[in-house]
Amino acid sequence: MNASSQQYADLFTQNREDICKYSCDALNGAREKALAAFMAKGLPSQKIERYKYTNVNEAFAPDYGLNIRRVEFPVNPYEAFRCNVPNMSTSLYFVENDAFYNKAVPRATLPDGVFVGSVKDFEKAKPGVAGKYYATAADVKKDAITAINTMFAQDCLVVYVPCGVKVERTVQVVNILRSDVDLMANRRVLVIAENGAQVSLLFCDHNADDRNFLTTEVTEVFAGKDSQVNIYTLEQTLPKNKRFSNCYIRQNEGSKVSTSNMTLHGGLTRNKLDVSLEGKGAEVDAYGFALADGTQHVDTNALIDHKVGECRSNVLYKYVVDGESVGAFAGKVLVREGADKTESQETNANLCVSEDARMYSQPMLEIYADDVKCNHGSTVGQLDEAAMFYMEQRGVPEKEARLLLEYAFVDEVLAQISLSPLKDRIARLVEKRFRGEIAACANCNAC
Repeated sequence: MNASSQQYADLFTQNREDICKYSCDALNGAREKALAAFMAKGLPSQKIERYKYTNVNEAFAPDYGLNIRRVEFPVNPYEAFRCNVPNMSTSLYFVENDAFYNKAVPRATLPDGVFVGSVKDFEKAKPGVAGKYYATAADVKKDAITAINTMFAQDCLVVYVPCGVKVERTVQVVNILRSDVDLMANRRVLVIAENGAQVSLLFCDHNADDRNFLTTEVTEVFAGKDSQVNIYTLEQTLPKNKRFSNCYIRQNEGSKVSTSNMTLHGGLTRNKLDVSLEGKGAEVDAYGFALADGTQHVDTNALIDHKVGECRSNVLYKYVVDGESVGAFAGKVLVREGADKTESQETNANLCVSEDARMYSQPMLEIYADDVKCNHGSTVGQLDEAAMFYMEQRGVPEKEARLLLEYAFVDEVLAQISLSPLKDRIARLVEKRFRGEIAACANCNAC
């Protein structure tokens, strides 16, 4: 085990008692297994296939602080951050670093039986349910980032929707990084949508302070039979931020899940998506885009696992890389033996705006079944000079022509957002981002 890995193993063993003391049984029960897995492998090197494009050891090497004893930060997010999407009715919640903010809750009431809040309160409301699901989709033996998150996470945001219940209002969660010192935050999210349930979730990542932050985030989504879950993630953090996000989704028969992962601002971003289609008729749509410039680094790794037949998946990711930024996309669609009548489309399209920007693309298909319809494709190119010339000849300034072409490139992803007000808001942010303006949400002081 190298020095970067050893410091986290030592940090956990030295503070194990306090970590457990300021947490709860549902989380504490998974720590020892996670420690054993982490000790066996340590942090992944770039020789590991799924981490070949990101130097994890370098990112984890600095000495970050940990808020193990759950010290409260002097901020009221409801006053400091009015991160709402105009014309879209949402139930707004906050997570400070890696702890659910429970001093105030949205005025809008949720349908009977629906829970949004800390796992500590969920354990009281639904004893034993969190422990049944927690750390079952996120396999600590297969991923060291998941293992380290499971070791240190002391709180967990739980979204629970019982059978047949439809949540009309979008659940919006603003993740705020707030600290006076360099800090490591270990967020955990557990989404349980039982049979026939419907819910939409919007996660917004912001910085309140310009410190060095290291964030690990593990999200587990369980979509029951005939359920519908939409997850939108919007990252608008600062260049000093390092973010490692792992999302694990398990889908039952007839379930429909849609994910949209959007990066507007950040430092180092590493997103991992693992989807397991475990019931016939399950469908998943995985969309995303990244706008990177400067020395920004955005790496996406996706695995869509078709375990049974008659399922459908669609993966569409687009990157626009400028300056000296680096983008990477590696996606694999796995169709297991017996998963006949699978339909899958995987597309990664990329635009390199500057000569110094770099983009790596690796779409893959691994098929062991017959009677399937599977396609994949990848493109890496530059702005269409002919189109630029055409517009300039008709009086469109070069800067504006460039903006129009870049916007048109990512519009295909924006079109997949089913919530019209959110689509309009993000479209405006994308435009501002291409213009070089500050891309902050309306009434939000986070960026």
